[in-house]
Amino acid sequence: MTDDISPDGALPPAQRALHEIANGSENVVALSTLAVSDVLLPVPGSDEQPGGAAELPPEIQLPVYEQNDGRQLVPVFTSESRMAEALPTTRRYRLVQLAALSGAWPSDDLILSIDTGNADALSISGQGVRALAGLVGGSN
Repeated sequence: MTDDISPDGALPPAQRALHEIANGSENVVALSTLAVSDVLLPVPGSDEQPGGAAELPPEIQLPVYEQNDGRQLVPVFTSESRMAEALPTTRRYRLVQLAALSGAWPSDDLILSIDTGNADALSISGQGVRALAGLVGGSN
């Protein structure tokens, strides 16, 4: 997941789906593609550990960032390069299926932000995050 573009010049499926949604094509196929895609979930506090030598904690911790307006979001990324652009000091992450986050999403007030800082970024409300799990069954 280091490069955004494959050797044949195509975007990876998750980024292609994000691009479609960002350009007004909110279709079930694009949302289903996102739901089954693996994303990079930054590991909180990982920028404080030099060289990434320490092991990841066994439990998944959501990295919650508070915006200037008080809204809280959890960023996830479709590639290492997009994560590095948004969070340049964060080096460690977990690879998780996007829909896997939906079952334990803690609050409707918490926003999921996919590829924060990118032109194709997408923000999903807590209720929308929980709905992602329902899209997985129809795409397999």
